[in-house]
Amino acid sequence: MAVTKQEVSEILDEISALLELKGENPFKSRAYANASRTIAALEMDLNEAVRTGALKEVKSIGAALFEKITELVTTGKLAYYEELKAAIPAGLLEMLRIPGLGPKRARLIHDQLGISTIGELEYACNENRLLKLEGFGPRMQEKILQGIQYVRKQKGQFHYPVAADEAEKLYDALKAHKTVRRIAIAGSLRRRKEVVKDIDLLVSAERSGPVMEAFTTLPEVEEVIAKGETKSSVRLKSGINADLRVVSDAEFPYALHHFTGSKEHNVAMRGRALRLGFKMNEYGLFQGEKLIPCKNEEEIFSKLGLAYIPPELREDLGEIAAAESGKLPKLVEEKDIRGIFHNHTVYSDGSATLEEMVEAARSAGYEYIGISDHSRSAQYAHGLEIERVREQQGKIDALQKKYKDITIFKGTECDILPDGSLDYPDDVLAGFDFVIVSIHSKFKMTEAGMTDRILKAIQNPYVTILAHPTGRLLLTREAYPVDMPKIIRAAGDHGVVMELNANPMRLDLDWRLGPLAVELGVPVSINPDAHSVEGIRDVPYGVGIARKGWLTRESVFNTKSAAEMKKVLAKRRPAPP
Repeated sequence: MAVTKQEVSEILDEISALLELKGENPFKSRAYANASRTIAALEMDLNEAVRTGALKEVKSIGAALFEKITELVTTGKLAYYEELKAAIPAGLLEMLRIPGLGPKRARLIHDQLGISTIGELEYACNENRLLKLEGFGPRMQEKILQGIQYVRKQKGQFHYPVAADEAEKLYDALKAHKTVRRIAIAGSLRRRKEVVKDIDLLVSAERSGPVMEAFTTLPEVEEVIAKGETKSSVRLKSGINADLRVVSDAEFPYALHHFTGSKEHNVAMRGRALRLGFKMNEYGLFQGEKLIPCKNEEEIFSKLGLAYIPPELREDLGEIAAAESGKLPKLVEEKDIRGIFHNHTVYSDGSATLEEMVEAARSAGYEYIGISDHSRSAQYAHGLEIERVREQQGKIDALQKKYKDITIFKGTECDILPDGSLDYPDDVLAGFDFVIVSIHSKFKMTEAGMTDRILKAIQNPYVTILAHPTGRLLLTREAYPVDMPKIIRAAGDHGVVMELNANPMRLDLDWRLGPLAVELGVPVSINPDAHSVEGIRDVPYGVGIARKGWLTRESVFNTKSAAEMKKVLAKRRPAPP
């Protein structure tokens, strides 16, 4: 297949960027950039110019460049280009797609902060890590965040809150339509999956035409993919695909169950229906040809001899057997959360002051807030040296005297060092009300090495909570290799709480591990990992994942009142060394 001038120009331009990323001589990088512009503007036929050698006479195309362009045009490949790409982390290349970032800034971020993926960069921006880098500031950081969202539009998966926000806009617009009787958000959003591919909306209406017309002409719609009487599909300006299905009001409960899914849950439910002499699909529950009337999902489950199964649990992971035997848990709710741990301030990499974070927690109705800025080894996050720990604790004491209606707990997010030791000595740890421990470095250890590292850390008697235990960043960085069942069991043995980090880029502890924590009696703390006032609002995302993980009010650590929490934390702290 012939290589076009545009393709050659783009490859030369990318080589220029790759050379900048590697820190090569800027004149070399500039030569490829100039050649890229020259090829793009070339008036003669590129293949003919290569065949005759006329390209060698064109300004900006020297002998070495001519040789590489010839290889590219005649073979469709360029070994030099492939070698350069192989030498640069793939994520770093993707970062170059962010508008306004550029190779120099990308290289600075990589060299100074060790960041090599877009997701890590987004997380660093949310933690304000870029503000101290030369040539960066709040406006540049915000521009990078906007650029990341632009790049992410091109991908097929989205963090839960991004999809949820878009779905709510569609829901609100259609709910107001005069022909709509019932409406629901279904699919993976209703099941509170941490990553969402598309949006599923279900409506009951007497006539589908007006609703479909309204849906496909909403201002959020960029492209209509398909438009029919019962189903329409669109692509939103945010890049997310959305489907709308319109059914009669009598069909609505059955369709809601079916289109909520998951596929595995639906298959298991249909199998149960068959064993009981019924037929079940998106149109109804039938005995022979007779429709069994059901006004809502609760009645469908009841007809099949089951307690109502909350949408979050519908993954065919034991929920049907539990519903049959009456052993479904009463899942934790947002209103059950009484206070929050894992909050950062301007002392490390937060953007709000101590008082601003306390005020935000009060406004959210919490009885307590735990302040936990980074420890000294987290230099990228301006971690606190010991003297600054003492200074901050003094300010917290003063602030506590001012605020009588909220308890401020003094804590730290203390790094687990590669050998499993903690970043502060025990005499410093003894001065905190609680100690969160976590990993922020050396992610590429073996599973055995990483597991041993964490096990050693949580044996320290001052440790209260193990934060974001697998280190994953959704859509960006896989969890580091670690034997999580072994970690959870050890946490139970040593009285350590597991964190469910509510930041929507983490949502870690993974919900699939929730049942094991419940079984072993290991409490889970739903923490926002807030680096700003706005970050406190992430708690509901954590609650959604907790519900998916079968967690109850009793199994969640921070459902305790402030008075109860004071006693629990005091009891857990050993005597000072």
